[in-house]
Amino acid sequence: MNSHDDLPPPIADPLGASPQPAAQAGSAAAHEQLMAQFARDYLRERRSERRWRSFFRLAWLALIASLLYLMFAQRHPGATQTTPHTALVEVRGEIAVDSEASAELMISALKNAFEDKGAQAVVLRINSPGGSPVQAGIVNDEIRRLKAKHGKKVYAVVEEVCASGAYYIAAAADEIYVDKASVVGSIGVLMDGFGFTGLMNKLGVERRLLTAGGNKGMLDPFSPENPQQKAYAQAMLDQIHQQFITVVKEGRGKRLKETPETFSGLFWNGEEAVRMGLADGLGNLDYVARELVKAEEVVDYTPRDNVAERLAKRFGASVGEGAVKALRNLAPIH
Repeated sequence: MNSHDDLPPPIADPLGASPQPAAQAGSAAAHEQLMAQFARDYLRERRSERRWRSFFRLAWLALIASLLYLMFAQRHPGATQTTPHTALVEVRGEIAVDSEASAELMISALKNAFEDKGAQAVVLRINSPGGSPVQAGIVNDEIRRLKAKHGKKVYAVVEEVCASGAYYIAAAADEIYVDKASVVGSIGVLMDGFGFTGLMNKLGVERRLLTAGGNKGMLDPFSPENPQQKAYAQAMLDQIHQQFITVVKEGRGKRLKETPETFSGLFWNGEEAVRMGLADGLGNLDYVARELVKAEEVVDYTPRDNVAERLAKRFGASVGEGAVKALRNLAPIH
């Protein structure tokens, strides 16, 4: 008897005849779904990157265009005004060659203000302790020339301080207005320095000065004072002082109530300056524009450093500072 003949027939699988191919099919479908999801995410990310890249490109283009506009924009924003207005020119800080109140910058602003047909008058708004008599004299002369050429009045409006060279400029105005607490005056000239000869003697330091020309070392702070050179310097100061006095007298005329202290270098508050004839009344810029010029709109002609120039100056200063530090850190050469 064959033992295999008694075995029962095989039982059919209720879930299917071939389970391994079905599992492989499900795995392939999941893999395809995962790849499709990855592709969608990748495309979405790429589109987002392109959008941000385009945004930053446009932003940089806008920034560059803005910088170029600011770099080449006119320094005189009021130079194209045609409607009736009051032209403003600021005199701020020290009056010196390289300052905001240099003759070069102020004259440029004054020319634009006078030449604008819409400017009914020019107002100098002053807040300055003074400075170079040369720079102040140049501005004074130019104001008088422009007044005669264009027939426009000039008003000076004092804020905090109008002293020394600043008053030299203000004297060219037709009228001067101040605040009751403004500081006005200081009509004088000075030259200052130091003398170190006594200290050098105590320290045993000898000054060795070689010159070609007997007065080339004049007023050297490390040499003894020479009476003749001192008298020469004093005569020069007196002459410049007299030029200042002449300008003030010509500008103020009969309104000036001269006293022994007027040209002594003293200064006064605005209220006292009005009584002395150094100013015409109390008032600010708005008052002058509204009541005297009759043109309430004020257009500023003062030259300003634009954004690009300020960045360039700051960048230049930073580079210079870095260069100095680098040089200091260099090892000495033997």
